[in-house]
Amino acid sequence: MNNLEIKKQILEKIKEYSKIIICRHIRPDGDCMGSTIGLREILRASFPDKKVYSIGNQKADYLKFLPAEDESIPESEYIEALVIVVDTANSDRIDNPLYSRGKEIIKIDHHIRVEDFGAINYVDEEIPATACIITEFYNDFKDELVMNEKAALALYVGITTDTGRFRYRGVTSNVLRLAAILLDYNLDLERIYSNLYLKDVDSLKLQGEVYKKFKSTPHGVLYIHITSKMQRRYNLTPEEAAAMVNSLDSVKGSLIWIIFVDQKDKTIRARIRSRFVSIDTVGNKYRGGGHANAAGATVYNKKEIKALVLMADEILKDYKEKETDWL
Repeated sequence: MNNLEIKKQILEKIKEYSKIIICRHIRPDGDCMGSTIGLREILRASFPDKKVYSIGNQKADYLKFLPAEDESIPESEYIEALVIVVDTANSDRIDNPLYSRGKEIIKIDHHIRVEDFGAINYVDEEIPATACIITEFYNDFKDELVMNEKAALALYVGITTDTGRFRYRGVTSNVLRLAAILLDYNLDLERIYSNLYLKDVDSLKLQGEVYKKFKSTPHGVLYIHITSKMQRRYNLTPEEAAAMVNSLDSVKGSLIWIIFVDQKDKTIRARIRSRFVSIDTVGNKYRGGGHANAAGATVYNKKEIKALVLMADEILKDYKEKETDWL
């Protein structure tokens, strides 16, 4: 079955239900929030008689400028509802334990296919953001669906954050055309980028410490552990500290970089990034996952940090031995 046929099935299911609940993954980022809110706003505008909710538990302070998600609703509301889970590869990362109470579940995602937990599973691994999929879904059925400024804002934020402001390999002419559709809705790009990328003084000071203290493996994996003590020193949340990951993205010969951040629940979150070389296997091994060049993981102690870094170093060693055209 081709992608258009699957999308037609999704649209028919949406039409069938009077209540739709949209969920996304834990530790929300721009794409999952943009996809969730964007899809909600499209469906609310297109089907004003339906009840449409977007619900998640964890929040992302840097995305407060987007329209807010909905408050939690009673478990009984799920029983006759269609649940749509976006931007989530596997069910144990869904940030809403009630999702499984839905009458039917649809999965819409762009991560490497790990688990088909929906009655309908639409996964496009070639597209760089789930927000692109939602925008394309709207565009395929624009005679029946309605876009508005709230939806366009959320979806544009999802696309721009997951593509690194359109810098990554997954960006194609189609991705740019989809973004252009959203720009027709009076978006203030300067305000969007200011909300996403401006830093306060404490963040800059921590970034300076990252530059001073990062370490390198024998084959060029860069990494740093931002401890709870460092976060307290600069009065930053774990989410704000994790945003430092791309501080290490521009070092010649270092194709993998990792930032470890202590969490409030005593776990340690790893954000793993790369250029050219695939690192999703690292995330998959350590309680996470993601894309070929952007993955996440969870470790519990310094021993696991060391093991994860060693695994990444071996991957980079193998890549450099086989490939010569890298920077």
